[in-house]
Amino acid sequence: MLRPWKIILILVLGIFLAPPIASAFNIPERLEYDLTWTGIKAGTSTLEITSSGNNIKIISTAKSAKWVSVFYDVDDWVESTLIKNSNLVFVGQPVRYRIKLKEGRHRRDKEVIFKHDAGKALYIDHLADEKEEFVVPFLIFDPLSSFYYIRTLQLEVGHPVYVTIFDSKKTWNVEVQVLRKERVSLRTGTVDAIVVKPLIKSEGIFYKKGEILIWLTDDSKRIPVKLQTKVALGAVTATLVGGIY
Repeated sequence: MLRPWKIILILVLGIFLAPPIASAFNIPERLEYDLTWTGIKAGTSTLEITSSGNNIKIISTAKSAKWVSVFYDVDDWVESTLIKNSNLVFVGQPVRYRIKLKEGRHRRDKEVIFKHDAGKALYIDHLADEKEEFVVPFLIFDPLSSFYYIRTLQLEVGHPVYVTIFDSKKTWNVEVQVLRKERVSLRTGTVDAIVVKPLIKSEGIFYKKGEILIWLTDDSKRIPVKLQTKVALGAVTATLVGGIY
């Protein structure tokens, strides 16, 4: 079964910075999703960003529905901590990324500590008791914080954005295709959206077995209203159902 958190958090920081739009998402912001598989509700997920003083915190959670948990329990938590940096267009610079997964028998507890002044990232696998340091460029984000960065950029159909992240012990240069515009039906009504598709395979947020598509509102907030990925049997879809935004 596809891990739900992997289809929620898809996008990344651009090493080639596109012009920022006039305004972007609100802080605080909380987005709530239903996760469905072939049209059947299989769980819930949330994305939340908050600010306190000089710190910004982004948290993602995913939880399987009771009927799914009987045979495949999912309880995932991902957190990115950022420090506000006036030298960046984005709201902050990531300093710590933590991912804790419980998916059936699978467990994962990993962390990345960014040392931007030294141009390095410390990778920690808490379950394997492993630590390793990597050289990284200055303009690099973790998968979770980078998702919010992309929402502040101009997105034009037919013009891909090239982006850079550190994930799974590697620095990835990623192409995010801007495919088309279309309308999406939600509980609250119909919204205009722009559809994007990241092109990458990795162990973390960007891991995919099939095509991944993301629908962002075609306005200054770029709210992710729908995300979908194909799996061996059907597709898994995350649809916005509530929150504060």
